[in-house]
Amino acid sequence: MRNIVPVVDKKAFLRGFLKKHQLKRRECSWLLNYLMNDDQLMEKVHFLSCCEGTPKALIISAQGVDHIPFSFRKNDHVTTDCEKAFHDIRLNRTEEVYIELHFPDTDSYAQYLSVLEDNPYFPDTERLDALEKKAETVLTEAVRTFQQERLRKEIDEALDVGDKEAFMLLTKELNALR
Repeated sequence: MRNIVPVVDKKAFLRGFLKKHQLKRRECSWLLNYLMNDDQLMEKVHFLSCCEGTPKALIISAQGVDHIPFSFRKNDHVTTDCEKAFHDIRLNRTEEVYIELHFPDTDSYAQYLSVLEDNPYFPDTERLDALEKKAETVLTEAVRTFQQERLRKEIDEALDVGDKEAFMLLTKELNALR
């Protein structure tokens, strides 16, 4: 995911999105068109897969998904009134607006994926990155330990049957793993 998406790309995505998907609430189309027609506002628009923790968020759903049609959250206040969201955005043009869209096949819609940004307010992003690295390290070590144990068993079998060539080859592999 990128963190700086050009306005042109955001507008192109929204144009295509609105042509392809019917939103559950018609007012949401009007709101997205309003944003799309104002480059200054579009600079403040960010598409996120999850708007958790953001100070100002629009959550909009298209037909075909099991999700609420619309919700607008500003700090701790939540409303399903699209008109209130419109007026807040219109009156507070300098505030960032985070948009979470729900529609079928989000994971395979390339244009959508190209405008997605990282959520700067998601508190666990750094912690999850650290956990991911730790899990990868643990997994790598577990695989290495398993391979060493397997090679030791094969070395023992080679010794039992007196296969010097297999013993030498397996010992070399085991030493390379260490």
